[in-house]
Amino acid sequence: MKSPYVPVLALLVLIFVTLASAGGQKPSLPPQISKRTRMDLIRGFNAELVYVRSPFPMGKRGLVLKNGKLSPGGEELQRMLAISGPAVKPGDQARISQIVIKGDRIRFEINGGPVKKQKWYQHISVGGNGGTTSIAPSAPTANPRGSYVDLVFDHYVPDLNPQQLKDLLRPVFDFNAKSAVEAYLETVPLQAKDAIKNHRVLVGMNREMVIYAKGRPPKKIREKDGETDYEDWIYGEPPQDVDFVRLVGDEVVRVETINVSGEKIIRTEKEVNLEQPTLAKEQELQAHPVSPPTLRRPGEEPASAPPGKPR
Repeated sequence: MKSPYVPVLALLVLIFVTLASAGGQKPSLPPQISKRTRMDLIRGFNAELVYVRSPFPMGKRGLVLKNGKLSPGGEELQRMLAISGPAVKPGDQARISQIVIKGDRIRFEINGGPVKKQKWYQHISVGGNGGTTSIAPSAPTANPRGSYVDLVFDHYVPDLNPQQLKDLLRPVFDFNAKSAVEAYLETVPLQAKDAIKNHRVLVGMNREMVIYAKGRPPKKIREKDGETDYEDWIYGEPPQDVDFVRLVGDEVVRVETINVSGEKIIRTEKEVNLEQPTLAKEQELQAHPVSPPTLRRPGEEPASAPPGKPR
């Protein structure tokens, strides 16, 4: 006599095996970039004018952008900028001069890139009378002033449309800003943005913020307080309000305002922290509160190798 529990047990085993096999299947990976998409992206983004959101250092080393994070950053980036100088600063307009898609990254060169390039006709020389001369000699003093950013993916460049690419490049490029001021205001903390729009200087701002808020100073005074060098930027003349903005290095440390009535107001406490998230970063966090921009589908894990290749 057969036990009545045998069919039930067999059914449970079948369900368990089915679920286990379904759970073991790995999610499908996005396809690699096609030749058509590659050509469309290069054609669409080459020579595009953009506003810059992050400073780019001069020199052969540019920036790397992966999973929404930019490197180098922080002190390392500031050190590179101090040594080599900036190729472009936040709010500057730049032109994408070359796009290279290779391996797991897309390189966007701006303003000619970090390496001096020659036109094909500059390699042509004409000989005669015992010597040769170039038909279009290059200026020996012309130094490259551009830079680049590498947009890096996991293992390979996936197939993506122009809007997806713009979203991924948002930490470094603004494709929608209508002016340099609008682009720059997206790169500063919200408190600083409001002050700049109201033409007000806050303690803790840097030089560039002061210029965007008040313009270039009509008068500058360089002095020394003990071992500390400082500059006083003076805005306004009596009988109007006069602002004395004191900078030590690149930071505003003191703001003194003399009103029309003769009242003197001095502010020395830090009023803005430049380490706070910028307006663009806050908007990005609101739009993507859980994770940075990615091309993976929900629930997908990073693949160990491109599809079709051995793992």
